[in-house]
Amino acid sequence: MPFFKDCVGVIDGTHVDARIPVEDQVRYIGRHGTTTQNVMAVCDFNMCFTFALAGWEGTAHDSRIFARALSDDRLQFPHPPQGILINMFTFNQLALI
Repeated sequence: MPFFKDCVGVIDGTHVDARIPVEDQVRYIGRHGTTTQNVMAVCDFNMCFTFALAGWEGTAHDSRIFARALSDDRLQFPHPPQGILINMFTFNQLALI
């Protein structure tokens, strides 16, 4: 697979249905009008999960969750090797870590 030469993994977000207390539901209403949690997951090239960050309200943008994962050492985000370029289609930006 020459297109994936030196690929170390993938990152993506997904929305999962959630049961939320009535007083908190507004923050969890996702883009399709249902209550969801936004979950970010990281897989290595062998399709094994190496990180997941769940519990974010459905209104949270993927880039906000990614930024928190990078900046909060307590989350133990598996940083790729220095100088890796991440092409984040969902995030509409490029990042050099």
